Amino acid sequence: MNMKNKIIYLSMAALVAACGSPDKKAELEKLKKQKSDIEAKITSIEEYLEKNDTAAHKEKATEILVQAIVPSIFKTYIEVQGRIDADENVALSSEIPGTVSKINVKVGNHVSKGDVLAETDSRATQRQIQDLQTNLDLAKQVYDKQKNLWEQKIGTEIQYLQAKTTKESLENKMAALQEQIRMSKIISPIDGTVDAVNIKVGQSIMPGLNAITVINFSNLKVKADVAESYANRIKTGNEVQILFPDMHDSINATLSYAARAISPLTRTFAVEVLLDGTKEYHPNMVAKLRINDFQSPTPEIVIPIKYIQRGTAESYVLVAENGKAEKRVLKTNREYNGLVEVSSGLNAGDMLITAGYDALNNGDAIVVKK
Repeated sequence: MNMKNKIIYLSMAALVAACGSPDKKAELEKLKKQKSDIEAKITSIEEYLEKNDTAAHKEKATEILVQAIVPSIFKTYIEVQGRIDADENVALSSEIPGTVSKINVKVGNHVSKGDVLAETDSRATQRQIQDLQTNLDLAKQVYDKQKNLWEQKIGTEIQYLQAKTTKESLENKMAALQEQIRMSKIISPIDGTVDAVNIKVGQSIMPGLNAITVINFSNLKVKADVAESYANRIKTGNEVQILFPDMHDSINATLSYAARAISPLTRTFAVEVLLDGTKEYHPNMVAKLRINDFQSPTPEIVIPIKYIQRGTAESYVLVAENGKAEKRVLKTNREYNGLVEVSSGLNAGDMLITAGYDALNNGDAIVVKK
């Protein structure tokens, strides 16, 4: 007998016992009316209890957010600072002391290998060459005549040798003066652009003074030094991201060179990345490199470390499963930049709880926020 029928039965029994009237029909009608009222009250109470039990159940379910697990390629990077460098970046100076007499270029001019960029005063040397040329012409004539005579067995050998020695001596002096003329000129050894002119006409200059700088901007690269501990992970062809803070620019590229030799002083090895010559990069500009040193061969389970909870002897996360929080014990491998590589414990498609997990235990009721 259910609770409803029990209440009706007891109520009717009590009324019958309390009432001793012989008018059974009136009594029956009274009891029926009381039964109807009691049934109505019971229905009302049942509806109230059912409604409140449902609300209480809902209050116990914790609201959460979830994220579907999607396998992805896991990558790690090392970060090093480098600089832009030009292989063909030359600072030119005069090879001999002198006074600047002529400057043939301006900053920004394109020059070719062999172009004369500036000259120092060489008038004294030019006059010496003119005087020496007269003596050299005479010495050549004397030598030619002595040579002809000697070949005809006329004259002495000493006369022939003296004429030959005089001519060769004057030729050597002429070559030395011509070399001085060449050294008085500043000549570009490369094709490039004039980046700086640090001299003026009339200025005295000395060897070693940076007079003119020429750079080949079409042959720029980023250079950096990487710690020895990464030698077995950094190879030519590795993916690299380069940030240029001063230009607010970045590029994706590959390592064009990774040295195999380790510097005995710094315990580092050099890496290089060739740059696109169409952009206006500047030599010696700072560059930050993010070099890819590991990449998983296939997509793997990767999740943010912040969702992992630590137990006394295990690490775990909570996933949503059939309206309840389910604990998953994890095994992890590499960590990088807030992400961790999961080797076991999660599968593709699992719904990882990403909000509200810190207030849950295994088996707790949950409801996903909408």
